Amino acid sequence: MPRPIEALIHVEALAHNLARARAATPDSRVWAVVKANAYGHGIERAFDGLRGADGFALLDLAEAERVRALGWRGPILLLEGCFEARDLELCSRLNLWHAVHCSEQIDWLAAHKTHQPHRVFLKMNSGMNRLGFTPTAFRAAWARLDALPQVDEISLMTHFADADTEHGTDRAVAAFEAATHDLPGERSLSNSAAILRHRLRNDWVRAGIVCYGSAPDFPAHDIRHWNLQPTMTLRSRLIGTQQLQPGETVGYGSTFTAREPMRIGIVACGYADGYPRHAGTDTPVLVDGVRTGTVGRVSMDMLAVDLTPVPQARLGSEVTLWGRGPGGTVLAIDDVARAAGTIGYELMCALAPRVPVSVEGA
Repeated sequence: MPRPIEALIHVEALAHNLARARAATPDSRVWAVVKANAYGHGIERAFDGLRGADGFALLDLAEAERVRALGWRGPILLLEGCFEARDLELCSRLNLWHAVHCSEQIDWLAAHKTHQPHRVFLKMNSGMNRLGFTPTAFRAAWARLDALPQVDEISLMTHFADADTEHGTDRAVAAFEAATHDLPGERSLSNSAAILRHRLRNDWVRAGIVCYGSAPDFPAHDIRHWNLQPTMTLRSRLIGTQQLQPGETVGYGSTFTAREPMRIGIVACGYADGYPRHAGTDTPVLVDGVRTGTVGRVSMDMLAVDLTPVPQARLGSEVTLWGRGPGGTVLAIDDVARAAGTIGYELMCALAPRVPVSVEGA
């Protein structure tokens, strides 16, 4: 039999979470963000759950080609725009909308020969200081684009640095509105945290992590608070057990020492599967639906779990590393990520190619 680890993608949960984003901003159109191969879920596997969106937002041309190959004829937005001038040729052929965040991208458009003018999203740097024109340079960039016959409609966008924190969105929104208040065009400001936490409505909102069952402002709120459902389950089984005596250690580096007699289970999952090596003792897992924790250091192919709360566990018992467990149990990916000192995004995107992935119900 194959090694007993697998990931499941829950299509109906993707649709549910997308609906939650839409309900929070009912007057907005919704981009389903599928960058990073749909946050590790696989664009092709996630598509049916997200096809209720008004458009798909992503990063590169290969992802855009995959979405078009699935039969999507609606809007597709390149969130970082083009990376070189010749990318505009494929934008024309695939009818892609694309962000413009620097002067060079405007230069490329000015030199581009096209029969079909492009829809662009001019990006403002409202405090994130990654991509975009500063508020003082924004209007000049808009004027350059507006003068180009290669450009059709200009939409306006920004990205929030602090929508998931107590700092909020007020400062960024104020900067954006001061620079754009009299400019025409649709607006796109809100990421997942702005959608749920601030219910900030604009013409286009960008539903990213919210679609994938992770709370965008965790730990302030969890998925239960936002009524989100896990969309990815990583599960395996016990492939061995050990009985420890006080003073015995577990794993490389002997980082865990038993204080009393205890039974541990060995799980077919390790950092080569995408599980975080830096997850220390007591990172939560479910064994047969019962919550317990890891012990010792995560290995390449295995990790150990405490079976004290699960005395009935045996060889072959199901282990939920995150997602949906047996009997309706749930281990939120955010809980695992927090214990490992990271975020749910990273765990989803780090799922290793060697892990078999299936779509639930397919």
